[in-house]
Amino acid sequence: TTGGSERMRIDSTGAVTKPNQPAFHVQPASLQSNIAIDSNVTVVFDTETYDVGSNFASNTFTAPITGKYLLCFSLYLQAIDTAANYYEASINSSNRDYFPATIDPDFADADFNYFSLTGSSIVDMDANDTAKIVLRQSLGTAQSDINTPSFFSGALIC
Repeated sequence: TTGGSERMRIDSTGAVTKPNQPAFHVQPASLQSNIAIDSNVTVVFDTETYDVGSNFASNTFTAPITGKYLLCFSLYLQAIDTAANYYEASINSSNRDYFPATIDPDFADADFNYFSLTGSSIVDMDANDTAKIVLRQSLGTAQSDINTPSFFSGALIC
């Protein structure tokens, strides 16, 4: 404990929990419709499932301390346009961008009703560095939507 508050617990099995460890999980409150083409579109995450330390705001996670953070996302897309060259979802952080999810949709015979782009990375962040999720559609029609089962989550791991 520090200042009368529990900071870490080691139970009889050796499991360690840290109730103040930075962690968050957020989702969209509503559909993000007809995303723009040929531009980086920041995904809107405005519903917090949890936000330990209150480090998530305005679609952006801000690292409270220097460390390695596991960041994960899943984008539940609707109306994928097969005329697009690609869809690319990335983690944009202060130090670098990570591109774990890309699809070239022209292998299908017709537009997809639903498709998920998922990704994760262990991101090296300094205190006050930021990270957000960005989606880019190259060419095609601005018809695709980001639906509410999408999520962005993260936690300090070391």
